[in-house]
Amino acid sequence: MITGELRNKIDRIWEIFWTGGITNPLDVIEQFTYLLFIKQLDDVETTKENEANFLGVEYETMFPGESQRYRWSKFKNLGSADEMYELVSNKVFPFIKNLHQDGDSAYARYMGDAIFKIPTAAMLSKIVDGIDKLELGDEDSKGDLYEYLLSKVATAGTNGQFRTPRHIIKMMVALVKPKPDDTIIDPAMGSAGFLIEAQMYLRENHADMFLNQKLREHFNNTMFYGNDMDRTMLRIGAMNMLLHGVENPNISYRDSLSEQNTDEEKYSLVLANPPFKGSLDYEAVSADLLKITKTKKTELLFLALFLRILKKGGRAAVIVPDGVLFGSSNAHKQIRKEIIDNNKLDAVISMPSGVFKPYAGVSTAILIFTKTGSGGTDKVWFYDMKADGLSLDDKRQPIAENDIPDIIARYNNLEAENDRKRTEQSFFVPVEDIIANEYDLSINKYKEVVYEAVQYESTEVIMGKIEALEKEIQAEMVELKKLL
Repeated sequence: MITGELRNKIDRIWEIFWTGGITNPLDVIEQFTYLLFIKQLDDVETTKENEANFLGVEYETMFPGESQRYRWSKFKNLGSADEMYELVSNKVFPFIKNLHQDGDSAYARYMGDAIFKIPTAAMLSKIVDGIDKLELGDEDSKGDLYEYLLSKVATAGTNGQFRTPRHIIKMMVALVKPKPDDTIIDPAMGSAGFLIEAQMYLRENHADMFLNQKLREHFNNTMFYGNDMDRTMLRIGAMNMLLHGVENPNISYRDSLSEQNTDEEKYSLVLANPPFKGSLDYEAVSADLLKITKTKKTELLFLALFLRILKKGGRAAVIVPDGVLFGSSNAHKQIRKEIIDNNKLDAVISMPSGVFKPYAGVSTAILIFTKTGSGGTDKVWFYDMKADGLSLDDKRQPIAENDIPDIIARYNNLEAENDRKRTEQSFFVPVEDIIANEYDLSINKYKEVVYEAVQYESTEVIMGKIEALEKEIQAEMVELKKLL
């Protein structure tokens, strides 16, 4: 999490953008990202240089010949702000736009219409100086930076989209454990947070996959997929993936719920936080999805989409608003019934309402399920998350209470959960109980609360005490009047 001095430095850079006339938060993030990207390209190049010099081998540079002067470490030291502005706007920016143009890469597609919007040399000079002072050593700090920048987009979009906190993404990825042969998609990807975390999990837990040429090519070209309707987020996502070492992610400008999305049984893992509270026209929605649940609600349609695009045996970990769990409409019941009866619902993790603050106070849950096409739900694991390591107010400050490690530990050892009572924080519920409750998945439907018996004094004793107290008050009032 970004705190202290680093946060202040970022805020100062943001203020430079703001006072310079770039006031749209997504424009700020985009321009900020371009410059960060340029700096990090140079950092990667410097690391390769040092490694090659140490090993005494040659390497293929990203900055051949004349383009050496496009490196951050070179142009930041130019004596004149005007000279730097001229070089960055007319040479460096076109250079990064044309990277990876050797094929139909996501980067090439979405950087093609990127625009350099910083208007003056003085403004660019200040921003370059500010970014140069940022200390972003590891992947976590870079992720924290993106998270903090995205938090500046203070309100949800018209269809209910908002960023997913990184620690929640990390937990979801740890629960489903991506495998080297997985094909992973986020159909509402935003800045590609789920895809970034999935690739980081694979690097940390399956490092040997990069020694296998077939798996390495799969990782770089055919493992990661993402759709979004915001071209700015697609550009940010493409740069984000490239900087994290994924050479050619399959990122598409696409409405995942429309007829244009023909994907079917293509992916083995879905990770998503789809838009909530949106309402679409039936004409704009794929007919295949309406067959599963006839509704205009985006959160239900996305669940239907996940079931369609997953291969048999594919897993999903997705965030849904609480209304999906207990909604009484036919569409709500239909989609829950489809997941439970015809597939395998593994877990429902109920999250506190403050998780998405300051964006929204909406209560949400995580659904984990497996596509089978033939049922398989015998019992469902429920967990009542009460704390996520941050305060549940708008400030979201770190606190000691954190259920996330416990959730991961318990989910990885479900055998030990069989004997837990419904009075505990997690427990199993047989599918028969869920069906009997009209497929209701809200944890409060099944959680048992133990009430402690409290012994009160008899009415006569309480009345006697009240009368004695009144007499005492009257006596003191008499004494008070004597003093007047």
